[in-house]
Amino acid sequence: MPFLISASILSADFAQLANQIHECEAGGVDWIHIDVMDGHFVPNLTMGPFIVETCKRITSLPLDCHLMIEKPENLIGAFVKSGANSITIHPENNPRVTDTLKQIKDSGCKCGLALNPSTPLDAVRSLLPILDLVLLMTVNPGYSGQGFMPEVVEKIVLMRKLVNDYPNISYIQVDGGINQSTIASVVKAGANCCVAATAIFKDSNNIAQNIKRLRIAAD
Repeated sequence: MPFLISASILSADFAQLANQIHECEAGGVDWIHIDVMDGHFVPNLTMGPFIVETCKRITSLPLDCHLMIEKPENLIGAFVKSGANSITIHPENNPRVTDTLKQIKDSGCKCGLALNPSTPLDAVRSLLPILDLVLLMTVNPGYSGQGFMPEVVEKIVLMRKLVNDYPNISYIQVDGGINQSTIASVVKAGANCCVAATAIFKDSNNIAQNIKRLRIAAD
C-alpha cells in the first residue's frame, strides 16, 4: 500500500477550516483525520458528527474518524450518515468492541482499532481478521501537541510482523507527535499511514510546505 499522510484538523484554525482543508488538498495530503473526544474516555472534548458532515461538504478526501469516546456503538450510525469513510475505535474499557467493529464494517466504512501506548498487542490479536487498519497511539490520547513516545516504535515493528499475515489490513497508522523529526522512525518500523496535526497546521511554513517536508522526512 502507498504511504499516506492523514491531516488531523484538531490543530486547524476552525475560523479558516475550509481554506485550510483546501490547502491540505493542494499540498497532497491523503486523508482528513477527525479526532472525536467526549470528555470521558479522554479528558478533552472536541468534535462530533456535525464536523464530519461539514468536512464532507468541503472536501472529497476520505474522512478518517478516530473515536476516543465511551460506548462508540451508540454513535456509529451518526458518523456513517455524516460521511465518515473510516471509523477507528478503542478496545480499552469497551466490552462491545467486536460487535462495534462489525457494525462499522457492515455500514460500508473501513474499520480500525486504536491502541493506547500502554495497551498490549494482545488486545488486537483476535480482532485482526475484522480490521482494515490498526492505529498505534504514539502519545497518550487527549490533546494535540504532545511529545512523541519513542518506546512505541518497537511496538510498531511487532505490529507489522503480526499484520503481514492479514492481507485485509491495509494500514498501520500512527498518531501523536508526528513531525519531521519523528516520522522516519515510525515509517522504518512499518507504519504506512501517519497522522499529523501540529506539524501541518501550526508550523511556521504554509500547509503545503509542511506536508512536503513531512514526505521528504518520511523518505
